[in-house]
Amino acid sequence: MIKINPTLAIDESEIHEEFIRASGPGGQNVNKVATAVQLRFDVKRSRSLPDCVRERLILSAKGRINNEGILIIDSRRFRTQQANRQDGIKRLVELIHKAAQEPQIRHKTRPTLASKMRRLETKYHRARVKELRRPVSEPDDG
Repeated sequence: MIKINPTLAIDESEIHEEFIRASGPGGQNVNKVATAVQLRFDVKRSRSLPDCVRERLILSAKGRINNEGILIIDSRRFRTQQANRQDGIKRLVELIHKAAQEPQIRHKTRPTLASKMRRLETKYHRARVKELRRPVSEPDDG
């Protein structure tokens, strides 16, 4: 079991790993050894995720989820399979952890009297500065 938070954990059997050849650093080794890992987690059919977490995860990871509802994470940062595997699982846990947090409800607030007064004061000063930039008109003697 991979623990996400105190109330949520996912079963390791729900994560499918596939090791593939990675581009990037590794010298001659890069063409011989499959060090990159591709993790697949079936979000839609997972028994470990509550419905609300599942919906938020689908919305937040839209670009990484295919049409069948499978979340795909590629990890190829490191030169070893084990390091890439741990990195991929860490990224999966972070995504699920973020989806497990309920969004905060925004409460409408009204501006305070002091903030209204400050706004009007700055408007007055700005208008005064612009007024002083105008050319002085000469009074007409009639």
